[in-house]
Amino acid sequence: MTPEEQLEYDRSFEQEALPWLDDVYRFALSLTRNEADADDVVQETFLRAYRSWHTFERGSDARRWLFTICRNAFLRTRERARHQVELEDGDVEAVAHNVGQNDGAVSGDERILTRLDLAPALSNALDRLQEPFRSAVMLVDVEDQSYEAASAILGVPIGTVRSRLFRGRRLLQSMLANYARDAGFATAKTRPEDASPATHE
Repeated sequence: MTPEEQLEYDRSFEQEALPWLDDVYRFALSLTRNEADADDVVQETFLRAYRSWHTFERGSDARRWLFTICRNAFLRTRERARHQVELEDGDVEAVAHNVGQNDGAVSGDERILTRLDLAPALSNALDRLQEPFRSAVMLVDVEDQSYEAASAILGVPIGTVRSRLFRGRRLLQSMLANYARDAGFATAKTRPEDASPATHE
């Protein structure tokens, strides 16, 4: 690579990749739930991104590309300890059936939740949400990625993204409803099996 080519390489990386540093850090923190670990993952992400910048298609979605590298870097650091719960597409119907029997409780909870300042509770609930649900919720609901983008980033079919997102949202809603009750708001009764979402698959 000539000095001119190297200069253009560096300039392109700086213009298209570096602006997403905060987004990548936020995503890394949602995965690691530890600031020091998130820093390490972000550093690894951008190091790998820089080395592979020649493979990036200029003008395409750099944020999505970086998120994919970030998740891969995170998984490599957790390879031995990783234990993910997989949901099959068919589980969506089963969960939807159970939720359908509790529509009244969900509606009641939603009305209460609109009256609360949920920022601290939501942050805490996201931290408690298990993988692989947390990644799906973070990408689609927090980072505003499409199902297709989340599918590519997570390396799973779109149906699996939808399944994880559906379950993740329900678990979050249950945790936030518990927060509402603890805050002194009366909510609709929740089924006993919904009381401890962190223990579910």
